[in-house]
Amino acid sequence: MFWFHSDLERLENQIQNLDYKPRMIFYGSSTITLWNELTTIFKEHHPVNLGFGGATLAACTWFFDRIFKNIEEIDAIIIYAGDNDLGEGRHPEEVLLYLENLLLKIRTKYGNVKCTCISIKPSVARNHLLESILFTNKNTERLMSKDDNFHFVNIYDDLLDRNGKANGKYFKEDGLHFNSQGYQILTKSLLRNPKIFPIKILQKG
Repeated sequence: MFWFHSDLERLENQIQNLDYKPRMIFYGSSTITLWNELTTIFKEHHPVNLGFGGATLAACTWFFDRIFKNIEEIDAIIIYAGDNDLGEGRHPEEVLLYLENLLLKIRTKYGNVKCTCISIKPSVARNHLLESILFTNKNTERLMSKDDNFHFVNIYDDLLDRNGKANGKYFKEDGLHFNSQGYQILTKSLLRNPKIFPIKILQKG
């Protein structure tokens, strides 16, 4: 996984140069990395974007200790990853094992912090993987239901067309990454799930 090191150094520098203490962490692949409005939309929650391009759940798990080394107390973490694992040929069960490992690392470091997993999005470029994506999402939702402070946010259904395929209007020309409309769906899905947000911060708003 040496190809991630430039991104990891970028994240380490970003964390070191923050002029505030982050309370809500967004972590995962390019769906997080390219979400330019993230820190503005969730400003009141003191967010930080720790996405890195091409990240798999395997990489998010492997590099968790390094990336989060200098982040002490947080109120919530929101994760998006998994579609790159499936795109690389990993079996859904393997993806779920990586997620379980990541959740264990989060619990070990941050205790009973709120932890949200966003469903894997269907995408035009990966229509051939929709069955695997759906299977992974259903089992991820089941996994996240085992803890009162684990939450699952489903964006999958809202991104489908009438034929049950990924709706191209939500994606850039590559058929993989969200355009502005796709990010609107993601934003609305999170905002309509108030349980994922730290209550003590919401009360200050």
